[in-house]
Amino acid sequence: MQEQLFSLMRHWGVFILIILSTILLAYGVNRFFRQLIKRSSEELKNDPTNYLFLRHTSVGVIYIVGIASAIYAVPNLRTIASSMLAGAGILAVAIGFASQHALGNIISGFFIVLFKPFRVNDRLLVRDKAGIVEDITLRHTVIRDFENKRILIPNTVISNEVIVNSDFAEDKICRWIDVGISYDSDIDLAKAIMADEIKNHPLRIDTRTAEQTEDGAPEVVVRVLGLGNHSVNLRAWAWAKDAPDSFVMSCDLYESIKKRFDKEGIEIPYPYQNIIIKQ
Repeated sequence: MQEQLFSLMRHWGVFILIILSTILLAYGVNRFFRQLIKRSSEELKNDPTNYLFLRHTSVGVIYIVGIASAIYAVPNLRTIASSMLAGAGILAVAIGFASQHALGNIISGFFIVLFKPFRVNDRLLVRDKAGIVEDITLRHTVIRDFENKRILIPNTVISNEVIVNSDFAEDKICRWIDVGISYDSDIDLAKAIMADEIKNHPLRIDTRTAEQTEDGAPEVVVRVLGLGNHSVNLRAWAWAKDAPDSFVMSCDLYESIKKRFDKEGIEIPYPYQNIIIKQ
């Protein structure tokens, strides 16, 4: 009797020891990867996507192996687990069907990390959801929108979506500055004002090649897009180094162009109607 009690206590002691070791090991690995990601992102300016996904994978594997080892260390639990697995064929089938989505998310996550259609810190537009990729886990991709809310999209869903990635391949962004002027306004003056305001903005970059510069290509292109019902529609092409700069630049340019138009007598029209009263 004492021998059985001692053996039981020893087995459960091993069980508790393995569980505690698993938790500590997972915590250590998680902390190691957090420091590695922080150093890689802030100091070395590297892409942290692989490290983030590897952190989630490593912690998951540690917990699975640790819990399985703990169960195997206790003969009673090992017997119960074997009996449940042997007699739960229908349950296993049901779990298999239910886990298809989970397995699909894991596989999709591996493909995202492998082929990199997007990375952590990229700016994405998925359907009508826009934001910055914050994390790629085994199950879903975390996107932080511009209101600081988190959008969780399953990896299988985002893998099958058409994604607009503002930071794919290169970061520089072309921003369209669209303005309509009245038919009575001076088109050449309006185009010159728009080009001048864009050239003088500190966030604007010059994307002309050396050959284009030698040939005298304009720094800023401004063209007439069309003749609308109430306005002559102009468009200018303004380049910035990345999406955040392009957003700030476009906001500043609309304000400065409006002020210059007011000063120079260029009218930005709005819809109006002429009413003719006949006797």
